[in-house]
Amino acid sequence: MVDRDRLFELWGRAASLSWPVAVQHAFTTLMRTVDIVVAGLFAPAYVTAIGLADLYGQIPLRVGLSLGTGAIAMSSQDTGRGAKLTRNRGITQAVLIGFLIGLPMVAVGLVLSDAAIAILGAEREVVRLGGTYLALIFAAAPMRIVGLVGSRSLQGTGDTVTPMVVNGGASVLNALATVTLALGVGPAPRLGIVGIGLATLLARIAEAGVIVAAIASRWTELAFARPRSLSITGQLLRISAPNFAEGMSTSLANFPFNSLLLVFGTEVNAAFHIGRRIYQQVAGPVYRAINTVTSILVGQALGEGDAAEARYIGFAMAALSIVTMGVMGAALVAGAAPIAGVFTDDAATLGYAIPFTQVFGVSMVFFGVFFPFAGGLRGAGETRIPFYARAIGSFVFMLGLSALLSVGLGWGVTGIYVGLVANYACWAVVAVAGFLWSDWAEKAAGLMEERADVAE
Repeated sequence: MVDRDRLFELWGRAASLSWPVAVQHAFTTLMRTVDIVVAGLFAPAYVTAIGLADLYGQIPLRVGLSLGTGAIAMSSQDTGRGAKLTRNRGITQAVLIGFLIGLPMVAVGLVLSDAAIAILGAEREVVRLGGTYLALIFAAAPMRIVGLVGSRSLQGTGDTVTPMVVNGGASVLNALATVTLALGVGPAPRLGIVGIGLATLLARIAEAGVIVAAIASRWTELAFARPRSLSITGQLLRISAPNFAEGMSTSLANFPFNSLLLVFGTEVNAAFHIGRRIYQQVAGPVYRAINTVTSILVGQALGEGDAAEARYIGFAMAALSIVTMGVMGAALVAGAAPIAGVFTDDAATLGYAIPFTQVFGVSMVFFGVFFPFAGGLRGAGETRIPFYARAIGSFVFMLGLSALLSVGLGWGVTGIYVGLVANYACWAVVAVAGFLWSDWAEKAAGLMEERADVAE
């Protein structure tokens, strides 16, 4: 028998934590959507250039998210057990490590950006545009990573409002600057793709600066503390490394996958990126909020020593997620045509963007399964299983099955649609199996015991 009072109390707590996260991600995806819409006003080559450059832009994003995953796991667990100084030392290390990792990316972007786009087999104009945009994105890498790690460190304490305000403000700044600088609104020069990239750079600098100031001030529960233990550093890296590999497995698979799309034309590639941008804008804020909040709640429950409650939270959040994402997926399938039409008026591109959007809509139910269970595992510090899920899905199904069906068996773009759905189904199956049968609760207990040896 389901204890409805307990369930609704949990969902209420989750809602209070998740709405700021959802709003934060809505602003973030809106920023990227504005980039795509503005690029589409120039030509399909601009959309493709941004899409290909974003493949490399995933590197600083993945570094920030992976260190942020380690930070949120340790922050939530240490908040649950009342170990504030250990928590503050851990998040300080995460921020410093992230900034240092981002510095070499600035140089790489300045020197190798054109070559990075050209190696994907893009047309000459796409290489020129994409290389220019990528150089600006990599220039923002250190600030991007710091902003991500700082936000997730705050979320681990249960403060989801401060990251929302900071990130939301930066995203609005980015969107306004993109329109102004790219299109030359008012007295601003018309900079095209340079304006789109420059807007992102300015917004990332602002975001990182405010997040660091918030942590250093009395506005938030967190504070910076001088690191004193390599054991905390080791834990942070052990938790973060599989998460980085998880994200990069998808990103690396996207390189040959985009080359596969380009076999069928620039319009097909642009259509895929439009479809992906649509589902990320519509559903992304919700499933990312569910993932983050499940991590927070599971981590804090484990910090309090209640593994049974942590397990209950995972299943309860999954039930809510499946229903929510199923409804949103149905809406995407039904509204694919008018929504895709906002992003392009090129008939050939639109003809593929509609079915790509519908494919992502069908896949939403699998997102509804994967993200809460993966979030629960990450909150425990178990980041290997989500990595296995996405690596297998990305290489075996998104890339391998898509190539086999579309080229090997001659199905064309339809084979790619099938491969995408199979990819997300794989994510869901592996995450459920990991949550049910792995020793994630015991692993979390071991990590906390190790940190308990660090003197407060």
